[in-house]
Amino acid sequence: MERSQPPPVYVYGAEYVARCDALSKVPRRASMVHALVEAYSLLPHMRDEASGFCYLNDAVLGILQLRRKFDRVLYVDLDLHHGDGVEDAFSFTSKVMTVSLHKFAPGFFPGTGDVTEVGLGRGRYYSVNVPLQDGIKNETYYQLCEAVLKDVYAAFRPGAVVLQLGADTIAGDPMCAFNLTPEGIGKCLNYVLQWQLPTLVLGGGGYHLANTARCWTYLTGVILGKTLPSEIPDHEFFTEYGPDYVLEITPSCRPDRNEPQRIQEILGCVKGHLKHVT
Repeated sequence: MERSQPPPVYVYGAEYVARCDALSKVPRRASMVHALVEAYSLLPHMRDEASGFCYLNDAVLGILQLRRKFDRVLYVDLDLHHGDGVEDAFSFTSKVMTVSLHKFAPGFFPGTGDVTEVGLGRGRYYSVNVPLQDGIKNETYYQLCEAVLKDVYAAFRPGAVVLQLGADTIAGDPMCAFNLTPEGIGKCLNYVLQWQLPTLVLGGGGYHLANTARCWTYLTGVILGKTLPSEIPDHEFFTEYGPDYVLEITPSCRPDRNEPQRIQEILGCVKGHLKHVT
C-alpha cells in the first residue's frame, strides 16, 4: 500500500556521490545504492528538492536544522556502532533525545554506549543506550526496538525524527556481528514512519557493498510503501549481485548471544530512566 503523505525527498548529488565512491573502505558504494534504487524505478516517486528547510546528510547538522522548526527532535541510531558522536553533541540538552541500539563488547569501537550512559546536566536521561551482543536476529531486534521506541515516544513527544539506518547490522557484513536482514530493519523503519512525523532517514555503516545496496534499496521501498520484485533488475552493477541476483539476504547460522534475561534487564533500565523525562 502506498503512503498518503507527500512524496519523500531524495537527496542526490553527482559530486557528493563521487566523493563517497572514493572512500577506501566503501569504494563505489554510493553509486551502487543509487543505481539499484534507480533500477527499481523508485526515483519518480520521490522529490529531488526540499522545501521549507534544508535536508542534510550529516546527522548533527540535520538535527540542528530541524531544531529551527521543531522544539524536540528524536535521533534513532540503528547502526552497528554506538552513536557516540551525535550523543556527545546533544548530551547536555533536553531538546534532543538520542536512542542507539548497538553492539557493546570489550574492544569493540567506540567502547561506549552502556545502558547506564544517560546524558549529562539538563540532558540527563535524554540519552538512551541499548547495548547488544553478537548474533541478534530480526524478531528479537524488532521487539526490543519497538518496546524502547514506544516508551521513548510517549515520554519525549518528538516533533521530528532523524533515523540512521546503517547496514553493518546485516548478515554477511564483514563486521560479523549482528544477524539481521533488511526486512528486520524495515519493520523498525515502519514503526517510526507510522508516527507520521517529519522524518530524515540517513544511511550509515555497511561494508558488504552489494548487501548494503540491497538493504537501502529495500528500505527506500518501505518508505514509499512499495513491494519490490525479488529479482535484481538489469543495470550497471548487475554482476555484483551474483550468484543469486535477488534482493533478499539470507541470515547466517551465527548464534544469538543475547540472553533473554539480559534483554529484560536492559528494557527495565530504559523504562526506569525514561520516567525522569519531562
